[in-house]
This record gives sequence, C-alpha cells and structure tokens, in this order.
Amino acid sequence: MAFTFSGDDVCQATQPTPLPEPYWVAFSPSSAKLIGIELDKNQLPTDTTWLAVLSGNQLSTGTHQFPNPIATAYSGHQFGVWAGQLGDGRAILLGDIAGQELQLKGAGITRFSRMGDGRAVLRSSIREFLCSEAMHALGIPTTRALSIIGSDLPIRRETLETAAVCARLAPSFMRVGHFEHFASLDDVGRLKEFADYLIQNHYPESQNTENPYLSLFKEICSRNANLVAQWQSVGFCHGVLNSDNISVLGLTIDYGPFGFLDQFQIDHICNHSDQGGRYAYHRQPQIMHWNMACLASAMIPLLANDSGKEKAQEQLRGALEQFPVVYAHKWQSLFRKKLGLFTVQEGDIPLIERLLQAMHDSKVDFTSFFRNLGKLQVNSAISKNPLRDEFLDRESIDRWFVDYAERLQLESSSDIARQKEMDRINPKYVLRNHLAQSAIEMAQNKDFSEVIKLLKILSHPYEEQDEYHSYSLAPPPNAQSVEVSCSS
Repeated sequence: MAFTFSGDDVCQATQPTPLPEPYWVAFSPSSAKLIGIELDKNQLPTDTTWLAVLSGNQLSTGTHQFPNPIATAYSGHQFGVWAGQLGDGRAILLGDIAGQELQLKGAGITRFSRMGDGRAVLRSSIREFLCSEAMHALGIPTTRALSIIGSDLPIRRETLETAAVCARLAPSFMRVGHFEHFASLDDVGRLKEFADYLIQNHYPESQNTENPYLSLFKEICSRNANLVAQWQSVGFCHGVLNSDNISVLGLTIDYGPFGFLDQFQIDHICNHSDQGGRYAYHRQPQIMHWNMACLASAMIPLLANDSGKEKAQEQLRGALEQFPVVYAHKWQSLFRKKLGLFTVQEGDIPLIERLLQAMHDSKVDFTSFFRNLGKLQVNSAISKNPLRDEFLDRESIDRWFVDYAERLQLESSSDIARQKEMDRINPKYVLRNHLAQSAIEMAQNKDFSEVIKLLKILSHPYEEQDEYHSYSLAPPPNAQSVEVSCSS
C-alpha cells in the first residue's frame, strides 16, 4: 500500500510532466508478470495505453486508474554531510498495482527538484533498468524496473542527451531519509506514522513484540546487513550510499554510478565523483552500518516516549552493535559457498582472505575467476590448473591451491556436484560497465536491440548460455576505463 498520509509535508500531489512523442525503449516481461500486465508477441503490453501512462502522459489504462500521483519529502546525509531536505526531485509515485508501488523516474519537476529539471536521460535509465532486473535475477533484494520510455526531448547534462522515463516497482520506496526528515523537524507524530505504517504493512512480526519500534529497527538493520553482504559476494558497488539512498525494506535502490568489479581491487571506487573513496567496495559494509546509525538517531524519539531518551539510546546502540555480527555471518556463509565449502571448518576464513588478497595483488577478474573455480578438479596437478596463470606470484597461489584442494577433501560432494552448487552462487553474467556502455551507444542511435539482448542474458545469470559466452568475459583493455558519475 502506497503512502496515504495527509498533508503535503509528507506527500505532495504532483502531476507528471508529459513526455513529447514517447516510444518504447525496453520492457521487462518479468516485472510485467509481477503486476499482472498481459503482453503481446513482441513482449509489450497488449493494452497500448500503458505507453502513455508509463511516460507520464496520462493517468489511466483500460483497467487501472492512478488519480492521485505524489512526490514525497525526505532528507539525508550525502557523502557523510547533512544535506537537509531532499525528496523526490524527479520521481513521481503513481500508486499501487498488485501490491507494488509504481513510480516514474524522470517524469518532471516536483516541489523537491531543487533547481533540477525533473528529468532523467536515456543513458542512466538504461543502466538502472538493466541493473535492477539483473540484481533480481541474481537473487539480491532490489527495486524492480518495468520499462524505459524514450523521447527525443533534449536534456542538458555534461553534454546534450535525450530524455527517458524509467518505471520502477517496489513494495515501498520508503528510505532512511524519510525518518531523518521528520526527526530533523522534531515531528514525533509523523515519525510515529511512518514507523506504524512500516510495521503494519511490511514488518508485521514486530507488531506484538515487547518494543515494536526497537524490533523494527533491528529488522531493518538485519536486512541491510544481509543486503550489503550479498553485494560484496557478487562484486557489486553501489557508488552513492547516502542515507537517502537506503531502503528501509533492505532493497537495493537508486542505481546511479554503480558498477560490478572487473579486475578485483578491494578499494575499487566505481563513482568518478567520489574522489575521497567514501563509497569504495571495501567500505560499503562500514557505510551501511553508519547509515543504520543515522536511522537509529532518527528513531530515538519513538523509543524515548516510553523509556526516556537515555534508555532509548542504550537500546538502539545495543541493536546497532549486531549489524557487523549479522553482516559477518552472511558474508562468511556466501564466500564459503563461492569456494564450494558447504560445511564450516576452522581455517576457512583465513583461506578466503588469502585468496582475495592474491586476487587483489594480481587484479584478477572477480566474476570469471569464481565461476571458473568450480571447474577445478580436486586431484588434478597444480601445474595443469589454468587459473594459476591469472596470478603474478605463481609460487604463492600454488600454495593456496594446495591448501584449497586439501580443504575440499573435507567435503563429501563429488567434483560434479560441487561445481553444480558453485554455479548456483557464482554468476557467469553480470552487468559489466562496457556491456552497458555498448548498449547505451546503440540506443542513442535508436537501436535498442542490445538493451533487449542484455536483459535476456542477465535474466539468467547462473546459466551457461553458450551462445552468449562472450558477454561473460572480462572487458578488453580499451574498455576497462569506462567511468560513471552522479550525473544522470
């Protein structure tokens, strides 16, 4: 159920700005199925009025009405600094459909646009569309993308680009920033409304606990700790982990300057605008923890109403201390499985850490290495192991493989069974930047075939898909320097 709060301090009634001469760029059959949209043979809605609705040009289809679109207020910390009021500057929530909120990103100016034009460009819309659906296929909690609608409307960013609207789906788009906003205004009434809404609609298990608000905070922390561990396990870098970009449902949200690791660098920075490396790959768990501390601070008044401020702070601090525990448990479990270690043995974590250090030192391709590790034969000679050739220090990595082979002997599964299980957690295909860039460049020339092809490939990331094997390979040297920034 979408926001139903009265008063434009929370939700402002906002009409989308019409998009001139809209056309389909891409559509997700998987997301369409989620909300019950019927498709034709071209995998587009049989109800042609969806083109107008998803571009912001009208508010009803043949079967669905969206009479009350809104934009919401929120605040937050950006790059660690309090930024004050932010809000949906270019995102407009149309309403509910089949238990999902339908939101248009790039649908025009809202009260919260802050001198912006309220638009999104084709480039960033393609990236968000493809990565949203790719993350879902990887099994990682995420907002979903339903469609991209394009237009020849010129939009000025670093260069002149064309406009697009990306339709997004989520059970809720509520963020840490919503809580921070009303906490900054000392509006305990609104804080309570938000927390009660969340508990009633998304965390019913917290309803009958001794302290529902503390339980809510613990659950939000747990979901986001697990989420960031999943990101680390597939080499995903979000790029802008500001508190206003953190979902209180534990979803990956706001795909901007994201990137998947190619050459493994523990301190990789995917956002060209992040000059200090605040949101580098290895710092993501720490920053998510920091964002949960921001949420805890915002929720103090909810707990203080019953137990007093000092007691509330103590309770939230204790709950916050569980974040690294939950994260470590999930991370260790995922990386054990990535190595085919399905039992817990002493020495597993040092073994994993030695491998990651060696991969960092030699800049080994993250996705391909783990996928190919499953093909290793336990009793094969080290000298015949092709993976050793990816490392600069052969002697050191040979010792690691010897230790790894010995550790695998403690598992009961055969090589074939182990590879099958490893292939279920180590994807063959991720949305590498050079693949996205190629699709974008073709789309900017009105050829959307590569966007559709990538959607098809990335929808089955754990399958071999031999005909698309080239899409699993590390980028060629001339494509390794694709940079992304906050501009979109």
